[in-house]
Amino acid sequence: MARGLVLLAPGFEEIEATTVIDILRRSKVEVTLVGLGPGAVEGAHGIRIMPERSIGEVSVKEYDAIILPGGAPGYENLRRDGRVIEMVKEAHGAGKLVAAICASPAVLSDAGILKGKRGTIYPGMEEEIRRGGGEAKKGFVVIDGNVITSMGPATAIHFALTLAERLAGKDVAEGVRRETLADMALRKG
Repeated sequence: MARGLVLLAPGFEEIEATTVIDILRRSKVEVTLVGLGPGAVEGAHGIRIMPERSIGEVSVKEYDAIILPGGAPGYENLRRDGRVIEMVKEAHGAGKLVAAICASPAVLSDAGILKGKRGTIYPGMEEEIRRGGGEAKKGFVVIDGNVITSMGPATAIHFALTLAERLAGKDVAEGVRRETLADMALRKG
Protein backbone atom coordinates (compact mmCIF):
# COMPACT_ATOMS: atom_id res chain seq x y z
CA MET A 1 0.00 0.00 0.00
CA ALA A 2 1.34 3.42 -0.98
CA ARG A 3 1.81 6.02 1.71
CA GLY A 4 1.32 9.77 1.37
CA LEU A 5 2.18 12.66 3.67
CA VAL A 6 -0.06 15.77 3.61
CA LEU A 7 1.46 18.82 5.29
CA LEU A 8 -0.99 21.19 6.97
CA ALA A 9 0.12 24.71 7.87
CA PRO A 10 -2.08 27.36 9.48
CA GLY A 11 -4.14 28.97 6.73
CA PHE A 12 -4.23 25.90 4.43
CA GLU A 13 -6.95 25.77 1.75
CA GLU A 14 -9.55 23.35 3.10
CA ILE A 15 -10.97 22.20 -0.26
CA GLU A 16 -7.52 21.25 -1.50
CA ALA A 17 -6.49 19.40 1.65
CA THR A 18 -9.71 17.50 2.29
CA THR A 19 -10.25 16.56 -1.36
CA VAL A 20 -6.76 15.05 -1.59
CA ILE A 21 -7.12 13.25 1.74
CA ASP A 22 -10.54 11.83 0.84
CA ILE A 23 -9.70 10.72 -2.72
CA LEU A 24 -6.43 9.11 -1.66
CA ARG A 25 -8.03 7.27 1.26
CA ARG A 26 -10.82 6.02 -1.04
CA SER A 27 -7.99 4.78 -3.26
CA LYS A 28 -6.53 2.81 -0.34
CA VAL A 29 -3.49 5.07 -0.07
CA GLU A 30 -2.39 5.41 3.54
CA VAL A 31 -2.48 9.17 4.18
CA THR A 32 -0.86 10.77 7.22
CA LEU A 33 -1.85 14.32 8.12
CA VAL A 34 1.13 16.25 9.46
CA GLY A 35 1.04 19.62 11.20
CA LEU A 36 3.95 22.00 11.59
CA GLY A 37 3.39 22.00 15.34
CA PRO A 38 1.27 20.22 17.92
CA GLY A 39 -2.50 20.49 18.00
CA ALA A 40 -5.23 21.31 15.52
CA VAL A 41 -4.46 23.38 12.42
CA GLU A 42 -6.95 26.03 11.33
CA GLY A 43 -7.49 26.48 7.62
CA ALA A 44 -7.95 29.71 5.70
CA HIS A 45 -11.74 29.53 6.19
CA GLY A 46 -11.89 28.53 9.84
CA ILE A 47 -12.09 24.74 9.51
CA ARG A 48 -9.85 23.03 12.03
CA ILE A 49 -8.20 19.67 11.37
CA MET A 50 -6.30 17.59 13.91
CA PRO A 51 -3.17 16.15 12.30
CA GLU A 52 -2.13 12.63 13.25
CA ARG A 53 1.53 13.60 13.62
CA SER A 54 3.68 16.69 13.83
CA ILE A 55 6.48 17.37 11.37
CA GLY A 56 9.21 16.41 13.82
CA GLU A 57 7.67 12.93 14.20
CA VAL A 58 7.83 11.84 10.56
CA SER A 59 10.52 10.83 8.12
CA VAL A 60 10.16 11.25 4.37
CA LYS A 61 11.80 7.83 4.01
CA GLU A 62 8.58 6.23 5.29
CA TYR A 63 6.40 7.73 2.51
CA ASP A 64 5.96 7.51 -1.24
CA ALA A 65 4.64 11.06 -1.66
CA ILE A 66 4.65 14.46 -0.01
CA ILE A 67 1.67 16.68 -0.78
CA LEU A 68 1.32 20.41 -0.08
CA PRO A 69 -2.12 22.06 -0.07
CA GLY A 70 -2.13 25.75 -0.88
CA GLY A 71 -4.16 28.56 0.61
CA ALA A 72 -3.08 31.83 2.12
CA PRO A 73 -1.38 32.19 4.45
CA GLY A 74 -0.93 28.39 4.40
CA TYR A 75 1.59 28.30 1.59
CA GLU A 76 3.53 31.18 3.17
CA ASN A 77 3.71 29.25 6.45
CA LEU A 78 4.99 26.19 4.58
CA ARG A 79 7.66 28.13 2.69
CA ARG A 80 8.94 29.84 5.85
CA ASP A 81 9.51 26.52 7.63
CA GLY A 82 12.99 25.16 6.89
CA ARG A 83 11.85 21.64 7.85
CA VAL A 84 9.30 21.70 5.02
CA ILE A 85 11.92 22.85 2.49
CA GLU A 86 14.28 20.07 3.61
CA MET A 87 11.52 17.43 3.41
CA VAL A 88 10.62 18.52 -0.12
CA LYS A 89 14.27 18.39 -1.19
CA GLU A 90 14.76 14.98 0.40
CA ALA A 91 11.60 13.53 -1.16
CA HIS A 92 12.49 14.86 -4.60
CA GLY A 93 16.07 13.66 -4.33
CA ALA A 94 14.83 10.17 -3.45
CA GLY A 95 12.54 10.13 -6.50
CA LYS A 96 9.37 10.24 -4.42
CA LEU A 97 6.25 11.97 -5.67
CA VAL A 98 6.24 15.67 -4.76
CA ALA A 99 2.90 17.43 -5.28
CA ALA A 100 1.66 20.96 -4.65
CA ILE A 101 -1.54 22.81 -5.47
CA CYS A 102 -2.66 26.45 -5.64
CA ALA A 103 0.09 28.74 -4.30
CA SER A 104 2.18 25.89 -2.85
CA PRO A 105 4.23 25.29 -5.99
CA ALA A 106 6.05 28.39 -4.68
CA VAL A 107 7.36 26.16 -1.89
CA LEU A 108 8.71 23.73 -4.49
CA SER A 109 10.39 26.68 -6.20
CA ASP A 110 11.98 27.72 -2.89
CA ALA A 111 13.25 24.16 -2.45
CA GLY A 112 14.93 24.35 -5.87
CA ILE A 113 13.14 21.37 -7.37
CA LEU A 114 11.34 23.20 -10.20
CA LYS A 115 14.54 24.07 -12.03
CA GLY A 116 14.12 22.88 -15.61
CA LYS A 117 10.62 21.55 -14.90
CA ARG A 118 7.15 22.52 -16.04
CA GLY A 119 4.57 23.42 -13.41
CA THR A 120 1.36 25.28 -12.81
CA ILE A 121 0.28 27.52 -9.96
CA TYR A 122 -2.61 29.76 -8.91
CA PRO A 123 -3.23 32.26 -11.76
CA GLY A 124 -1.20 35.45 -11.40
CA MET A 125 1.59 33.71 -9.45
CA GLU A 126 3.48 32.29 -12.45
CA GLU A 127 6.58 34.33 -11.58
CA GLU A 128 7.04 32.06 -8.53
CA ILE A 129 7.66 29.11 -10.85
CA ARG A 130 9.98 31.07 -13.14
CA ARG A 131 11.92 32.38 -10.11
CA GLY A 132 12.80 28.77 -9.29
CA GLY A 133 14.00 28.08 -12.83
CA GLY A 134 10.80 26.37 -13.95
CA GLU A 135 8.50 26.87 -16.90
CA ALA A 136 5.03 28.11 -15.94
CA LYS A 137 2.26 26.30 -17.82
CA LYS A 138 -1.49 26.69 -17.76
CA GLY A 139 -3.46 23.55 -16.98
CA PHE A 140 -5.54 22.01 -14.24
CA VAL A 141 -2.71 19.57 -13.47
CA VAL A 142 0.85 19.60 -14.81
CA ILE A 143 3.07 16.54 -14.44
CA ASP A 144 6.82 16.68 -14.95
CA GLY A 145 8.56 13.52 -13.77
CA ASN A 146 7.92 13.03 -10.06
CA VAL A 147 6.55 16.59 -9.62
CA ILE A 148 2.80 17.22 -9.91
CA THR A 149 1.31 20.71 -9.61
CA SER A 150 -2.22 22.06 -9.83
CA MET A 151 -3.94 25.46 -9.95
CA GLY A 152 -6.34 25.80 -7.03
CA PRO A 153 -9.54 24.79 -5.22
CA ALA A 154 -11.61 24.03 -8.32
CA THR A 155 -8.86 21.77 -9.71
CA ALA A 156 -8.47 19.81 -6.47
CA ILE A 157 -10.38 16.74 -7.66
CA HIS A 158 -8.30 16.58 -10.88
CA PHE A 159 -5.18 16.87 -8.74
CA ALA A 160 -6.31 14.24 -6.23
CA LEU A 161 -7.29 11.74 -8.92
CA THR A 162 -3.94 12.25 -10.66
CA LEU A 163 -2.19 11.50 -7.36
CA ALA A 164 -4.43 8.44 -6.86
CA GLU A 165 -3.52 7.14 -10.30
CA ARG A 166 0.19 7.52 -9.58
CA LEU A 167 0.01 6.01 -6.09
CA ALA A 168 -2.70 3.35 -6.41
CA GLY A 169 -2.90 2.69 -10.14
CA LYS A 170 -5.10 3.68 -13.04
CA ASP A 171 -7.84 1.11 -12.37
CA VAL A 172 -8.23 2.19 -8.74
CA ALA A 173 -8.30 5.88 -9.67
CA GLU A 174 -10.89 5.22 -12.39
CA GLY A 175 -13.05 3.36 -9.88
CA VAL A 176 -12.91 6.28 -7.45
CA ARG A 177 -13.61 8.70 -10.32
CA ARG A 178 -16.82 6.78 -11.13
CA GLU A 179 -17.81 6.22 -7.47
CA THR A 180 -17.59 9.93 -6.67
CA LEU A 181 -19.33 10.94 -9.94
CA ALA A 182 -16.21 12.88 -10.86
CA ASP A 183 -16.30 11.21 -14.28
CA MET A 184 -19.59 13.04 -14.95
CA ALA A 185 -18.62 16.35 -13.35
CA LEU A 186 -15.18 16.54 -14.96
CA ARG A 187 -16.52 16.22 -18.50
CA LYS A 188 -17.37 19.91 -18.33
CA GLY A 189 -13.79 20.77 -17.21
